[in-house]
Amino acid sequence: MKIEINKVAEVIKKNQVDPAIIRRIIEELNLEAQPEPGEETAPAVKKQFAILISDPNGVIPSGCLVGWVLQIPENESVATTQDRILRGAYDFNASKKGRLLPVKTIGEALESVPAKFFKEADLWVKTKTPVLVLRTDNEIPRDSKEAA
Repeated sequence: MKIEINKVAEVIKKNQVDPAIIRRIIEELNLEAQPEPGEETAPAVKKQFAILISDPNGVIPSGCLVGWVLQIPENESVATTQDRILRGAYDFNASKKGRLLPVKTIGEALESVPAKFFKEADLWVKTKTPVLVLRTDNEIPRDSKEAA
């Protein structure tokens, strides 16, 4: 478990330690927290979203499809999702910024329209840029040889 240096400072202050000593302790902790020269940290792994669609009957064509990850209220029909996008886009296009730079496609709307316009339509856009859609037959082969 790691503890932030600020938290350590708060605990030391609560125990009524001399401020000069607190300052020296914090300086030492900050020096210890610094990475040593030549010590490299691994770069963060970049991640992306993907949408996995169950297609046990093979109706969806294979190939590159893209889509967006969206959320709507749990008790609402997903059939209303496109209407929610359109409502947010219309509201945006009626705004001052929207009149200057109106959105003309669903993709532009999901990428450019601020979240507040979609929130009014009970829609939350999780990915502003489209992500790859993968399909699966929803089956796990009995052994690894069948999977290949």
